[in-house]
Amino acid sequence: MKLYQFDLAPASKRVTFFLKETGIEVPIVQLNVRDGDQFEEPYNSLNPFHCIPFLELADGTVISESVAICRFLEETNNMSKKLFGKTSKERAIIEMWDRRIEIDGYVPLINGIRNKFERYEGKVLPGTRNDLPQVPAIAKRGIESCRILFERLNAHLNTSPYLAGDALSIADITGYEAVQLAIAIEMNFDEFEEVKAWHEKLDRRFKLNE
Repeated sequence: MKLYQFDLAPASKRVTFFLKETGIEVPIVQLNVRDGDQFEEPYNSLNPFHCIPFLELADGTVISESVAICRFLEETNNMSKKLFGKTSKERAIIEMWDRRIEIDGYVPLINGIRNKFERYEGKVLPGTRNDLPQVPAIAKRGIESCRILFERLNAHLNTSPYLAGDALSIADITGYEAVQLAIAIEMNFDEFEEVKAWHEKLDRRFKLNE
């Protein structure tokens, strides 16, 4: 089994935090996606989506997408810590929050960043190199979507220490990276005090585990 990563990428960081929280160990191969390693063989054939991270199993199966990778690793390792939940109810609530964070924050901000900054010219879609033009309005809409999300999170986190309850879950990891993206796109979210406090708590936790 091999996990192909690029440590600076938000999606890779989600898997990194998951591994550190659970204690699961996987051999890691670093790909420099900025230099286009993912388009070279054998990586091009292993993962035609050309995105990282992706997990290559011993039988040749390749699993891409960070949450799918984390779910597989949790279900195939006998670890006491379960970031996807231990009961049907817990799993449903965690997935609900994780999906909501992705839909309203993480993905709109990823698209916003790729349409705002010149360094992503020709790379507006993850895993591609093409001549699709950057559209600044997409960046603005990403921030607007995330602002609505943060308003909802701010109220929720006033009553809950973590997104899905009393313990950290994969939803918090996704949420943390959504806030990191908000910072990267230069979004001002000072008014969301509960979101800021939650993010700072996770920031200390993740840095402590580095």
